[in-house]
Amino acid sequence: MEDHDIDEDEFEFSRNYFLAKESGKSGKKSARKLSEIDLVDEQDLRAELSNIEPKHEKEIASLINSYKSLYHEWVFQLRYGFGLLLYGFGSKKTLLEDFASTALTEYSVIVVNGYLQSINLKQVATAMAEVLWDQLKPQPMSASGGLLKSQQPFNSRSIDDLIAFLDGTHAPEKECFVCLVIHNIDGPGLRDSDSQHLLARIAACSHVRVVASIDHVNAPLLWDKKMVHVQFNWWWHHVPTFAPYKVEGVFHPLILAHGSASQSVKTAIIVLQSLTPNAQSVFKVLAEHQLAHPDEEGMPIDTLFTSCRERFLVSSLVTLNSHLTEFKDHELVKTRRHSNGQDCLYIPLSKDALEKLVQEINQ
Repeated sequence: MEDHDIDEDEFEFSRNYFLAKESGKSGKKSARKLSEIDLVDEQDLRAELSNIEPKHEKEIASLINSYKSLYHEWVFQLRYGFGLLLYGFGSKKTLLEDFASTALTEYSVIVVNGYLQSINLKQVATAMAEVLWDQLKPQPMSASGGLLKSQQPFNSRSIDDLIAFLDGTHAPEKECFVCLVIHNIDGPGLRDSDSQHLLARIAACSHVRVVASIDHVNAPLLWDKKMVHVQFNWWWHHVPTFAPYKVEGVFHPLILAHGSASQSVKTAIIVLQSLTPNAQSVFKVLAEHQLAHPDEEGMPIDTLFTSCRERFLVSSLVTLNSHLTEFKDHELVKTRRHSNGQDCLYIPLSKDALEKLVQEINQ
């Protein structure tokens, strides 16, 4: 009897399921479109998010503090040629920065923010080569006639030459390597195959050690077996922090929000703060020119170079171009062709937004 009741219940469930499917097909489709949704302004939405009180702050701080006891092990692993890969839920930016500032004081450190939308790895390799050169005595690179840095600047060398220098056979009195700290090696600016293969080549250099974090669940799919075990030579560390992604989240647009000029200014300020004071001053010169000449199509590079040289901000066009490359990579500055055929630089912000940005820079 009970079996018979169960069969009837299953039959009734199946019947209702197919009746519901049929009624769904016969119903009218909604005429509303996704584009008709009234989205909130991004600044307003982020303001509301900032008002949310964080929870378990003491527990999170205690958890992050507990990882400090592992610092000596991490340094030991780096010295023996491993790369450190930190994974787990929560932002690991504070943890990595604390590790670099407290445990890696004897070594030179280069920091890359992988959560940015675009990153120039050639500049990263150039900076690493210059730092390594400063650690070595000023002597020829090789007996075959390698040139000194003063004779051939690193920023004029190819990426293959830079990697060859980082992997070169030098004979310092003590161990000599540069630590490359990468926040979010799986970030949008580094997620493509070419960037990952170039990072793997850099990580495999004898004078380079990599400390990186990942947050995407599919991040390991970026690498093949050789990259994981030979080039990066990862030593995996599960270090969940449960900390909010405050800085990383600024560079990702919110799904349920429109962009705003204020948010663009906020993003630009964060990017500028990560650059050198000279780079900030060069950007300020361009911004002030754009505000003073709103009807012009932009500022010619030669004019910008002259203004910056008069203010002792740059000494050569090569230095200025390196700053401009950083600006373009972060989409702070763009180039367009003037009516006379000359390339001009401009900042893609409204007048009001640019005025706010200049005020923030002056503070």
